[in-house]
Amino acid sequence: MKRIRDKIEYYALKADNCWKILPAKRQRLFTKLFFGGYALLTLLVMVSICVSTVHRNNEISINHIDGISKKPQTKDTIQADKTNSLIKK
Repeated sequence: MKRIRDKIEYYALKADNCWKILPAKRQRLFTKLFFGGYALLTLLVMVSICVSTVHRNNEISINHIDGISKKPQTKDTIQADKTNSLIKK
């Protein structure tokens, strides 16, 4: 765990040093670009949510439950069901 933490700290310090080397004008440009991308992504997600909720109806569909599997029960599965039901109680 300590090695992973050290590697993460090393890469964070390396990225921080690379950021500090950039001129201030370039840092401002990158900050504006990253914020613009974040704002655009947020806007797209909000529009997607609004569009998906507009097309929904407020009706609940209730259907018959067929069960887990539709294969017929054999003698072995009936016996297993009986033993499992006794254990669960």
